[in-house]
Amino acid sequence: MRLTADWLEAEPTQRVFAALAGGGHRALAVGGCVRNALLGAPVSDIDIATDAPPERVVELARAAGLKPVPTGIEHGTVTVVAAGVPHEVTTFRRDVETDGRRATVAFSDDVAEDAGRRDFTVNALYAEADGTVVDPLGGLPDLRARHVRFIGDPEARIREDYLRILRFFRFTAWYGDPALGLNAEGLAACAAHGEGLDRLSRERIGHEMRRLLAAPDPAPCVAAMARTGLLARVLPGADDRALAPLVHLEGDRAPDWLRRLAVLGGDASGLRLSNVEARALEALREADGRPFALGHALGVRGEDAVLIRAASLGQPVAPGALEEARAGAAATFPLRAKDLMPGLEGPALGEALARAKAAWVASAGALGRDALLEVAREG
Repeated sequence: MRLTADWLEAEPTQRVFAALAGGGHRALAVGGCVRNALLGAPVSDIDIATDAPPERVVELARAAGLKPVPTGIEHGTVTVVAAGVPHEVTTFRRDVETDGRRATVAFSDDVAEDAGRRDFTVNALYAEADGTVVDPLGGLPDLRARHVRFIGDPEARIREDYLRILRFFRFTAWYGDPALGLNAEGLAACAAHGEGLDRLSRERIGHEMRRLLAAPDPAPCVAAMARTGLLARVLPGADDRALAPLVHLEGDRAPDWLRRLAVLGGDASGLRLSNVEARALEALREADGRPFALGHALGVRGEDAVLIRAASLGQPVAPGALEEARAGAAATFPLRAKDLMPGLEGPALGEALARAKAAWVASAGALGRDALLEVAREG
């Protein structure tokens, strides 16, 4: 089988292949760039595997006029920049020792050995510079069937790195066939080793959960996490029952992981959110009022609040609610403090403005400036 892809045929990538091949070494595109290209999905990162040791990669890259950056040279990875395009070039490896979080590796010259240390068969696909697909572990049939399964013994793969539990759900949500469901053997292994998630950093867990919730429809996989007790380990107190209704109500809207996290509820402190993300999440979870009020308070997130409320209640979105939230986000309260001065000042001025704004929001922005001045001065 031969892969055709713009990024593979582009001059920068071909220069990297040529630099390695010119030094007598094998070079293969690997992992997500191959998987996604075969699926017709976008490719963001280009990874290349080679039998050249990292020091040799650096040497050959420089000789070819490319820029090598030793981003992870102790683990065999050199970023080779060609015409401004980064390529992660990693020497074939095999695991020597693993502890569930990180691995001690030894370099190898065997692509099958390199493939055997990866997580899922659909991620162990390689491609030569001319697009010839190399499939050491039989991942192509799984990719065609949209079947996400661990390489070899699922429990062994999970014990090597417990993050693979979350990756199993994430990859199934993105690349699995919904009709096929989750691989039963893999799901059982994840459930059996859930305690391993407690050993992972919040950054790694948060990164995976963001990517899982950004999938087109993560609801079946999140439901499976809930059934096996895994969701409670990473998001204590979460309830997934409103997630599927929310995905349905989203329609053609772009998936948004924060919107979906908000509808799950639970304690998100274990996900290492940024301050901005944490504030947005809190605002969505505490949002109350009519759609106009939600839009005015939350801006572009006002529509999210409308969707979350409807999904949580198990109801359709009320007619016109999204449009009203959109109007609230765009509206500007027409009064300013100076409009009430010098007649009012100090706490009385603040109270008057608050009273007028509450009336304006309750009217969904219908009250004009003159009416609001009367409301403000009524107190």
